Amino acid sequence: MLTDWTALSEDLQLTLSRAALQRAAETIAGQAEILAGEMECGGLADRGGPEALRLLAAVVRVTGQDTMPAAGHA
Repeated sequence: MLTDWTALSEDLQLTLSRAALQRAAETIAGQAEILAGEMECGGLADRGGPEALRLLAAVVRVTGQDTMPAAGHA
Protein backbone atom coordinates (compact mmCIF):
# COMPACT_ATOMS: atom_id res chain seq x y z
CA MET A 1 0.00 0.00 0.00
CA LEU A 2 1.29 3.44 -0.96
CA THR A 3 1.36 5.81 2.04
CA ASP A 4 3.39 8.75 0.71
CA TRP A 5 1.49 11.32 -1.36
CA THR A 6 4.70 12.64 -2.89
CA ALA A 7 5.50 9.20 -4.30
CA LEU A 8 2.53 9.57 -6.66
CA SER A 9 2.93 11.18 -10.05
CA GLU A 10 1.56 14.71 -10.47
CA ASP A 11 -1.09 13.40 -12.85
CA LEU A 12 -2.26 10.82 -10.31
CA GLN A 13 -2.25 13.40 -7.52
CA LEU A 14 -4.41 15.68 -9.65
CA THR A 15 -6.78 12.86 -10.57
CA LEU A 16 -7.19 11.80 -6.94
CA SER A 17 -7.66 15.40 -5.81
CA ARG A 18 -10.37 16.01 -8.39
CA ALA A 19 -12.16 12.80 -7.42
CA ALA A 20 -12.03 13.76 -3.75
CA LEU A 21 -13.40 17.24 -4.48
CA GLN A 22 -16.21 15.80 -6.59
CA ARG A 23 -17.14 13.38 -3.81
CA ALA A 24 -17.07 16.18 -1.23
CA ALA A 25 -19.26 18.38 -3.44
CA GLU A 26 -21.79 15.58 -3.91
CA THR A 27 -21.84 14.91 -0.16
CA ILE A 28 -22.50 18.59 0.61
CA ALA A 29 -25.19 18.82 -2.06
CA GLY A 30 -26.85 15.63 -0.85
CA GLN A 31 -26.89 16.83 2.76
CA ALA A 32 -28.42 20.15 1.66
CA GLU A 33 -31.21 18.29 -0.12
CA ILE A 34 -31.86 16.06 2.90
CA LEU A 35 -32.05 19.12 5.14
CA ALA A 36 -34.45 20.80 2.71
CA GLY A 37 -36.67 17.71 2.78
CA GLU A 38 -36.69 17.72 6.59
CA MET A 39 -37.83 21.34 6.54
CA GLU A 40 -40.61 20.57 4.06
CA CYS A 41 -41.84 17.62 6.14
CA GLY A 42 -41.95 19.73 9.28
CA GLY A 43 -38.99 18.12 11.02
CA LEU A 44 -37.26 21.49 11.19
CA ALA A 45 -38.61 25.03 11.17
CA ASP A 46 -38.99 26.34 7.61
CA ARG A 47 -37.94 29.94 7.20
CA GLY A 48 -37.35 29.82 3.46
CA GLY A 49 -34.55 27.31 3.87
CA PRO A 50 -35.52 24.50 1.47
CA GLU A 51 -35.19 26.59 -1.68
CA ALA A 52 -31.93 28.16 -0.47
CA LEU A 53 -30.53 24.69 0.28
CA ARG A 54 -31.56 23.40 -3.14
CA LEU A 55 -29.85 26.40 -4.72
CA LEU A 56 -26.72 25.60 -2.71
CA ALA A 57 -26.90 21.97 -3.85
CA ALA A 58 -27.20 23.03 -7.50
CA VAL A 59 -24.32 25.50 -7.24
CA VAL A 60 -22.06 22.94 -5.53
CA ARG A 61 -22.85 20.36 -8.18
CA VAL A 62 -22.30 22.72 -11.10
CA THR A 63 -19.00 24.07 -9.79
CA GLY A 64 -17.83 20.58 -8.87
CA GLN A 65 -18.09 19.23 -12.41
CA ASP A 66 -15.04 18.53 -14.54
CA THR A 67 -16.08 21.24 -16.99
CA MET A 68 -14.14 23.73 -14.89
CA PRO A 69 -10.47 23.99 -15.86
CA ALA A 70 -7.89 23.07 -13.25
CA ALA A 71 -6.04 26.00 -11.73
CA GLY A 72 -2.35 25.78 -10.92
CA HIS A 73 -0.32 22.61 -10.62
CA ALA A 74 -0.53 19.55 -8.40
